[in-house]
Amino acid sequence: MPINHSDALLDMTNPFPAPDYIDTNGIRMAVHEQGTGPPVILLHGFPELAFSWRHQLPALATAGYRAIAPDQRGYGATDKPGSVSDYTIQDLIADLSGLLDALSLERALFIGHDWGALVLWQMALLEPGRMAGLINLNIPFFARTPVDPITLMRNFLGDDFYIVNFQDTNEADLRCEADPGHVFDVLMRRNQITRAQFETLPKESRAFSLLAALARTHLSGEPLLTDEEHRTFTEAFEAGGFAGPINWYRNWSRNWSSTADVEQTVNVPTLFIAAEDDVIVSPAQIEAMKPHVPDLEIQMIENCGHWTQQEKPAEVNSLILDWLERHYPA
Repeated sequence: MPINHSDALLDMTNPFPAPDYIDTNGIRMAVHEQGTGPPVILLHGFPELAFSWRHQLPALATAGYRAIAPDQRGYGATDKPGSVSDYTIQDLIADLSGLLDALSLERALFIGHDWGALVLWQMALLEPGRMAGLINLNIPFFARTPVDPITLMRNFLGDDFYIVNFQDTNEADLRCEADPGHVFDVLMRRNQITRAQFETLPKESRAFSLLAALARTHLSGEPLLTDEEHRTFTEAFEAGGFAGPINWYRNWSRNWSSTADVEQTVNVPTLFIAAEDDVIVSPAQIEAMKPHVPDLEIQMIENCGHWTQQEKPAEVNSLILDWLERHYPA
């Protein structure tokens, strides 16, 4: 499909909307809205904010949709409960069901990136009736493994792999909170490594260590954020910290145990947008989800890393709006 670079697909003339606040599942959630029409709810990942969708809200609003982007539990201006057990997959999905109820919506089209995608894959299994459709970026559907996934990660990727490290210590929380600006200097970059370059690395160099990344003195690629955008992320995490967001990861084993009997089929119309140079996932993992998602369309964005909707906003918006026109028209 040809990419349309019209102003409607990348309109940043309006500032990112200020939040309204709703009560859901025992927390107060900050929700940013733009436009009217069929509802589209956009969920950010780690370490991000509703602001990560600043390029998508105006495009959706211009196309006739009601675009809704919350700061999720533990992030931004939304409440940040203090216990690890407050961040289970059931809590995260209940936050979204409560968001729909607070907005008097029976269902909505959902879009997710990174952890937002992981939550929505599970919501599609557990609460499909609240979803008019699903668009996920970067992170494919992972079917439930027969063994605790943290055990698998530890065995295959080592103790320094960031998700494993989060289980063992709060060192990453403290290191990130000591200098949030540096976190975004290190992580939110473009053109860091291509898929082809990554596949030439030795196996031990392919497992991402957040602590090692933060300790590097030389940063590859180029900054993704403008100074103003960088300041928005930095100030939000200076105020809110990283413990809540990292607690999402600390429920990985608990989530695995609590969903043992869930059928692993996503019966929701789905668009998956992959990024060619997002080395967090492999082409094999994308291929492996196909039997589990019967109504699936896959699109690949070339020369793009992990922060897809921020790195290639016009291309992402074009793919989203084309799929919505065919599956969820305004």
